[in-house]
Amino acid sequence: MANFPVENDPFAVSDYRGRFAPSPTGPLHFGSLVAAVGSYADAKFHHGKWLVRIEDVDLPRTVPGAAHHILDTLEKLGMEWDEEVIYQSQRSKVYQEALEVLNQQGLLYPCTCSRKEIADSSITGLYGFIYPGTCLNKPASIKNAHALRIRTSDEVIQFQDILKGLYAQRLRRDVGDFVLRRADGIYAYQLAVVVDDAVQNITHVVRGADLLDSTPRQIFLQQLLGYKTPHYLHLPVVTNAAGEKLSKQTNAAPIDTVNALRELVAALRFLGQNPPAEILDGDISSFWQWVIPNWRVDRIPDGRDKKP
Repeated sequence: MANFPVENDPFAVSDYRGRFAPSPTGPLHFGSLVAAVGSYADAKFHHGKWLVRIEDVDLPRTVPGAAHHILDTLEKLGMEWDEEVIYQSQRSKVYQEALEVLNQQGLLYPCTCSRKEIADSSITGLYGFIYPGTCLNKPASIKNAHALRIRTSDEVIQFQDILKGLYAQRLRRDVGDFVLRRADGIYAYQLAVVVDDAVQNITHVVRGADLLDSTPRQIFLQQLLGYKTPHYLHLPVVTNAAGEKLSKQTNAAPIDTVNALRELVAALRFLGQNPPAEILDGDISSFWQWVIPNWRVDRIPDGRDKKP
């Protein structure tokens, strides 16, 4: 099966800019390697740039030294980033500026509700409990510690995922008003990722399908902030024997850089690619020399999460 030629690819744009954005909560594991390989291969196949962003906006969850370890692992795997690495922990000012733009539109409101109070409301949507609008209907005092939520609408937010096809949500019904800044002052992932993708001029987001249901929220924010919407490609998620997504919480093993080539080939095969058996007889450089021109998006499994 052939990939779309670049000149005929409906999702291709000039000056392709992709990114890999790990959270430094521990070392890279096989699940994050799959996302890294997929994003890197897609960027390089399209003769684009590949950026790395460390998503450490949630400092309490950050593990000291993890960011350095991740970058060192990527280097050992032969994945070279094209511009300076940025760290979300250093970007509070730009996130606050985005909040001010939204606030000027009258879209933000303070919220003092706890998770238990939200759960007790018994309002559920596609992805868990939906905020019932308590503080929207009865404004909370800003003298107390409070989160900032954004008013959602009932308009359909939809996009065409390169792999999974059309995906749509009605945010008010399916998700509810969501938090952009937590009560402890930490900016939410949904805001930070939207701002950073815009500032870095990201044109293509290749990431795990566990983030598929976040994408309409991000497009909603992009529209309100006047940002362009990137193209999205959500890769199959790696799960363990219990069907759980590989993560630090599920005790995922770190990438074995001593056997880096074998790890890379396993990730490539997980993504449905068909490298020749003799690729294991080469080195990291020859691995990427084969992968980049032979990358085929139409071979990636499009719906079922898989085990390594």
